Amino acid sequence: MALVVVTHAERPELWDRMPERFAGIVPEYNLHGDVNDTYWERLFEEFPDYQFVLYDDERELVAGAGRSLPRTWGGTAADLGPGLDDSIARAFADRAAGRPAGALCALGIEVAEDYQRMGFSTVLLDAMRQVARRAALETVLVPVRPTWKDRYPLVPIERYAGWRRPDGAPLDPWIRTQVGAGGTIAGASERSSRITGTVAEWERWTGLDFPEDGDYVFPGGLSTLRIERARDLGSYWEPGVWITHPVEADVTPEAVPEVTPDATAPRP
Repeated sequence: MALVVVTHAERPELWDRMPERFAGIVPEYNLHGDVNDTYWERLFEEFPDYQFVLYDDERELVAGAGRSLPRTWGGTAADLGPGLDDSIARAFADRAAGRPAGALCALGIEVAEDYQRMGFSTVLLDAMRQVARRAALETVLVPVRPTWKDRYPLVPIERYAGWRRPDGAPLDPWIRTQVGAGGTIAGASERSSRITGTVAEWERWTGLDFPEDGDYVFPGGLSTLRIERARDLGSYWEPGVWITHPVEADVTPEAVPEVTPDATAPRP
C-alpha cells in the first residue's frame, strides 16, 4: 500500500470525505463535546498544518486521520493539565498570546473501518510524530480515550490505567498500542472532556430512556451520565489517560510505503 501523510493545508478537499469515511467510528455522543464544538471550525482555519490524513494513493481513499494542536508544556506531569478540553483551550490561548508551543497535543486518531485491525493506528502515531517534527516540537502528548474503559465505567480512571495483563502489558488495547509504540503513561484524569446536552439529546445519542434524575451507565460511556430532568440537562465528563511520546529527529519518512497488514493488531 502506498500511504502518504497529507495535511489539511495541502489538500483541504479530502476533508469533504471525512463524514462518510468515519461514520460510526466513535459513539455519537462523543461528537458533541462542549469545548470541541466551540473550536471545531477554527481548528482547520488556524491550525491546518496540524490536521492530517493517511491517504492511500493506490485506492484513492482516506485510511486514517489525526487531529492535533501545538500547546505549551513545561515538561512535567502536573503541567499536562486535566486533559482534552483544557489542551484545546490552552492551544488557542497560546496562539493569541504569541507563546511558543512546547509540544504537540493529539486531539484524535481514527482509522477508517475498512483499514482497522491492520496496524494503521501505529502508523498514525508515527504520522503524528512526523507532524510534530515538522513543527520542531520534541514531544507528542496524547490524552487517550481508552478503548475498553466502557466495559468498566464505574472504575476510577487512575486504577484502570494501571491494569496489566499477565505479560505485564497494559490491559487496554489502545493504551497498549501507545506504550508499544514508545509512549509512557504520564497520568490520568476523570475530567478530560465535558459533554452536555438536553435529556432528549442524550436519549437520542444513547438509545436509552432516562425517566428520572440520577447517574446512568450507558452504551459506550467511559463513566456515568448525570441526568437532571428539572434542568433538562444531561452532563458527562469523559476520563482520559495521558501518554507522552518523544519525537526522534530522524525517523518516519514523509511517505509510508509498503505497510504490511497485521490482522492481530488491536483496534484503536
